Amino acid sequence: MDGATKQDAERQGSPANPKAGPQAETGAPGSTVDIAAIQHAIPHRYPFLLIDRIVEMRHNHSAIGVKNVSINENYFQGHFPGHPVMPGVLIIESMAQTAAVLVVQTLGPGAAGKVVYFMSIENAKFRRPVVPGDQLRIHVAKERHRGNVWKFSAVARVDGVSVAEATFAAMIMDRATEDAAAQDGAAQDGMADSGLTGGPQR
Repeated sequence: MDGATKQDAERQGSPANPKAGPQAETGAPGSTVDIAAIQHAIPHRYPFLLIDRIVEMRHNHSAIGVKNVSINENYFQGHFPGHPVMPGVLIIESMAQTAAVLVVQTLGPGAAGKVVYFMSIENAKFRRPVVPGDQLRIHVAKERHRGNVWKFSAVARVDGVSVAEATFAAMIMDRATEDAAAQDGAAQDGMADSGLTGGPQR
């Protein structure tokens, strides 16, 4: 194959370059995801929808979500009066929601609306408080997955500075069959084999 023909084949994703073409988009920067598409992808709604936009999507690899933190968030009424601080557990939840959108975008339209349950959270660290006016940029990367079990690492940043980080595993389920799936012995075997252990937490 001459050089010009080989270059054309590579651009078209032919066997001359099997990593080219649509399936090679794994790890390549993709489109953004707006709030309407996020709501189609995951079932979370106010007051517990904790991402506003995905600004970078790399299918089967990583995503960057954005959460604009407003004084109007309902949790600031009690956390804390006169000293509003975003709860760390909600930062972790925003990581999980970003990961859930990544999973749906990776699996395709048939995965829309599935429920994501935490199975484990490890090495969670909180570097500084997140307050009204901050914009969280939530960087989530897939570490591995097997079956309906996925593991991610995540870092949340404000103005480029890390404010929180964690590694977590999650199980992706259909809402109608979630209880049966959670008790499925085969699924538990899959978790153990992939190094992802524990049960889903609601």
